[in-house]
Parts: sequence; C-alpha cells; structure tokens
Amino acid sequence: MNIQKNQGTAASCDVGEEELNQINAFAKTPLRAEEVYVFAARLCDNEVDRDFERFGEEALAALGRLFVGKTGIFDHQWSAEGQTARIYRTELIREPEIRTAAGDGSCWLKAWAYLLRSEKNAPLIAEIEGGIKKEVSVGCSVARSVCSICGAESGACEHVRGRTYGGKLCYAELQEPTDAYEWSFVAVPAQRKAGVVKKFTGVRGQELRELQYQVQLGRSYLQALRCEVVRLAMLCDDTLDGELFRKIAGKLEEPELLALQKGYRARARSLFPVQPQLRSPQTPEAPGSEAVFLV
Repeated sequence: MNIQKNQGTAASCDVGEEELNQINAFAKTPLRAEEVYVFAARLCDNEVDRDFERFGEEALAALGRLFVGKTGIFDHQWSAEGQTARIYRTELIREPEIRTAAGDGSCWLKAWAYLLRSEKNAPLIAEIEGGIKKEVSVGCSVARSVCSICGAESGACEHVRGRTYGGKLCYAELQEPTDAYEWSFVAVPAQRKAGVVKKFTGVRGQELRELQYQVQLGRSYLQALRCEVVRLAMLCDDTLDGELFRKIAGKLEEPELLALQKGYRARARSLFPVQPQLRSPQTPEAPGSEAVFLV
C-alpha cells in the first residue's frame, strides 16, 4: 500500500564535526562545513491527519530507519533534476504531555537533511530561511491499514473513517512500513504540523513578560474599541439588533472599527448637538424674568 503524507516543517541548523561526519557518509567527496546547508524537518507524526489516517509509534520508528539516505524533491515529482536535499539522520521525538485525537501521547519523526551551498540552491536556501518553503510530505508504503474501531483492515468493515462510534473517532492506523520512497516540499500537507522545524533562540523571562503585557494591552484596547463602536451604533440607530451588531463588531479589526467609530461619532453629534449651560448674554430677557439668575 503506497502512502503519501504531507506533514512537517524545516529550519536551519549549525554544522558541527559530528554532523559533518554523518553527512560525509553519503558524499563521494568529503565536504567541508561551509559547503553544506543543514536543516531539520518534521516528517510525520502520530496525530490523526486530514485523511483520517495516522502512523503508530512503532511505524514512525520504522520510518525513521527507512528515511535515512532518502532525497527530498518537490510535489512528489520523481526526477533526478528535482532532487534537492538528503536526509542523513532521524530521531523519534516524544511529547507525552500533548494528547492526540486518538488519546495517546504525541510523538513525531524529526529528520536532519543537507544540501550543497551552490548558486543553484541559493534561492531554495533563502526560501527555507524565509519560511516560504516549509511544508513537507512523505512518500512511503505500508503493509497494513487497520480500522481503529474494530481492528479489521480499513475499508473491509462497516466503519467509516471520520465518524464517531460510541464516542470514539474512526481512523485508519498505518502499520508495518515496508519502504520509504522520498519526501517532498509541498503546498498543503495532509498532516497539519509537518514541515521545516523553526529554529528559536529563546526570550529572556523579563522580555517575555513584557511581550505578554503588551499583547494583553492590545487585546484590552481592541475590546474597548469594539464596545465603543457598539454603543455609538445603538445611540445613532435604535432599530439595530444590538446582539447581532455586537457579534459583527467582534469580528472586525482596528482599521474597520476606527472607520465605524468616526462615522458614528459624526452622526451622533448631528443627532444630539451639545447644548450650552449658560444662556447667551445677547439674548434679550422678558421684563420681570428671573432667567438672568439661573445657571
């Protein structure tokens, strides 16, 4: 059974001596660190994907061994010209604190790949660094596809993938990988998290708290702006459905809200002009009037 799974993302890595030794195991002529560009990719995981299929942990471990040495291409188009990078090592990453749709702990297959720093590859390296090329997909074959509800071969039973039976999601678990063909850069991966792993240098605690504070201020400002727009709208037009308009305003961003605020304020000023508290001194008073003593 041939399988194509669009899963992960990629990010550049430093090339140390150990990395270079593993890379040179695949090179005909030994390469120097400055001649290669290295990045890590999330190939596939054990989450239920858009096709309501998933790899089990044992299958991921087997795929990790099969993908070492495999080349990366584009959109699963098999051609020598499309070969771009080669995987030189893999690792199964376990994240038990994250629960999958199947209810178990998350795990995913991380791969390190290299390509040559050449004039031809310079645009691709720039696109990886810029986050343009990041989603990836894997092409492999498995011996079995098993129904999560009854354990029968998927498609051979009455259960339908994507439906829920007794509170349990039906999906096909892909088991016993027999081969890994290639991995590709794609536009839309079937596995939602697959792609180039972003390199993150970290933020100090004080900086992180400051960023969180600024985010909260922004949210508070936007919420206050939405409330003000709703208030002005209700003031200018009492035929509006307040609850409906509140929902509409909740979906608008700052530019639209500011435009509405400006328009409704102008409308409110024309409907409810400001009345002066003190009477103009030029206004003649009727004889015997005590209005002059009023404030």
